[in-house]
Amino acid sequence: MELYYTFSVLIVLSAIFSYVNERFLRLPATIGVMVIALLISLGLILTDKMIPHIFEEFSGFISNIDFTEVLMGAMLNFLLFAGAIHIHLSDLKEQKAPVIVFSTVSVIISTFVVGFLLFYVLQWLNMGIPLIQCLVFGALISPTDPIAVLGILKQAGVPKSLETKVAGESLFNDGVAVVVFIIMLSIAQGQDVDLSVGSVTWLLVKEALGGVGLGLLLGFVASTAIGKINNYKVEVLITLAVVMGGHLVAKAMHMSGPLAMVTAGLVVGNYGRKVSMSEVSREYLDKFWELVDEIMNAILFLIIGFELIVITNIGDYWLIGIISIAMVLLARLVSILLPVKIIPMKTKFNKATITILVWGGLRGGVSVALALSIDNYLNKELLLSITYYVVLFSILVQGLTIGKLTNYAKKIAQQDEA
Repeated sequence: MELYYTFSVLIVLSAIFSYVNERFLRLPATIGVMVIALLISLGLILTDKMIPHIFEEFSGFISNIDFTEVLMGAMLNFLLFAGAIHIHLSDLKEQKAPVIVFSTVSVIISTFVVGFLLFYVLQWLNMGIPLIQCLVFGALISPTDPIAVLGILKQAGVPKSLETKVAGESLFNDGVAVVVFIIMLSIAQGQDVDLSVGSVTWLLVKEALGGVGLGLLLGFVASTAIGKINNYKVEVLITLAVVMGGHLVAKAMHMSGPLAMVTAGLVVGNYGRKVSMSEVSREYLDKFWELVDEIMNAILFLIIGFELIVITNIGDYWLIGIISIAMVLLARLVSILLPVKIIPMKTKFNKATITILVWGGLRGGVSVALALSIDNYLNKELLLSITYYVVLFSILVQGLTIGKLTNYAKKIAQQDEA
């Protein structure tokens, strides 16, 4: 009953906020829901002394939602699968080098750039914390968020090749980012971690390549099963089983669930769609997963907006929060520029492309979920607060301006060519 109550409240609020946004604000759906949730959160905080009963009840309700488990353990799998089935494999193959490099090398570069910058800035502000804790923050804030990216790029008018780079990177970088985060967090917790090249490589292989392998298996099995029947209801049910059952298998085998879902989605959305499905099945499958994507996104951004209520003393960290926004953007720039300059790629990267790649690398719920999983004694309040500042700026400012920036960058590129 408790789970049903929680889910019911979230669905009702998501529906109301989505209606208000569609009727009055006309912002991108996910951003609009989050803005309304933020405004209500601020209102509740400001009126806490006047109506403490309501604030305490709602604060308790939000606190009882295990955001890390809800997102990383459930919602992320649905959202990644829903996003992946709509990506054409041919487009991804054309951009495979940038996608692979940005989702691996760039994540690691960004982790260390952010970590060291934060360490020295905190020293300068007399708020010094151990370097390893700064690297934990670097690891959780470095991956671009697939949910935020996929939801916003659709409406931004970004060129197809560039959209594939950013979307592909965001879909695949979670596997590497989570491994880096686990290693950094384990060291910060004082655990004995084998940092030898062989051990770290094996961990990456098991998590990342294991997840991809599992996703391939699930995708091909599901596509084969779908090809032997002609009933769109059963076919949709099979894809649901892939997501929910695949997550359980990945968790039991200590493989990357997100990468498994992305790979399975790509296989079903390309091979399965082409070989196994009728036109009717394709239409219903697309509509079903588009609806799931919309509902999950609305709930997710609703929770992100309401998380403001439970992050205590966030106002105490406004200065380091603002500085962290600049640091993360700088690290993003470095993590894109270095690989582009050093690693040979067929794709050409002009200033316009790099600008959009940097500004379009949005941070979102994944970073907040990882920050919430940090132990309290590891300066969780500080790291969570600055994570929230970065995520809010990323979604509200970068998300709302990426379309305009894209148009401006196109004009500059055309002028340079002329």
